[in-house]
Amino acid sequence: MDLKKAPFLILTFVLLAAGLHAQTKHKAPLKKSRPLGLKASIAAGQKVFSQYCVSCHQADGLGVPHMNPPLVKTTYVLGDKTKLIKIVLNGFNEDVEINGETYSNSMASHDFLKDEEIANVLTFVRNSFGNKAPAITVAQVKTVRANNKKS
Repeated sequence: MDLKKAPFLILTFVLLAAGLHAQTKHKAPLKKSRPLGLKASIAAGQKVFSQYCVSCHQADGLGVPHMNPPLVKTTYVLGDKTKLIKIVLNGFNEDVEINGETYSNSMASHDFLKDEEIANVLTFVRNSFGNKAPAITVAQVKTVRANNKKS
């Protein structure tokens, strides 16, 4: 081995070992999630909507005639928050009439979504497609989910 290269190799080894030690020793503490502001909640909810809801309710929120109901200015969306949260948690398997048209496709339960995802997607829906309604909070979803389990 060339003795001129030895100090360089030793220094490289020491720096590599120190870097690995620093990565494992000084992990950043986990941050508690804080409630998102309205704009951030809507943006996060739009991602959830795009992944789980758009295929039935469509990108414009108008649904599919006689199958999947619209989300545009309906009492289901703009009305009772608890009822809306329960629809997401439990699904919906009833014919529903909206603006004189009947919709009959079942909606599967989405109880696998985290409370924050449900709050965000419902806040998105309640503030999109011409809708304007107060946000749904994570605490409201947690409460409904907890009470739902007791029923």
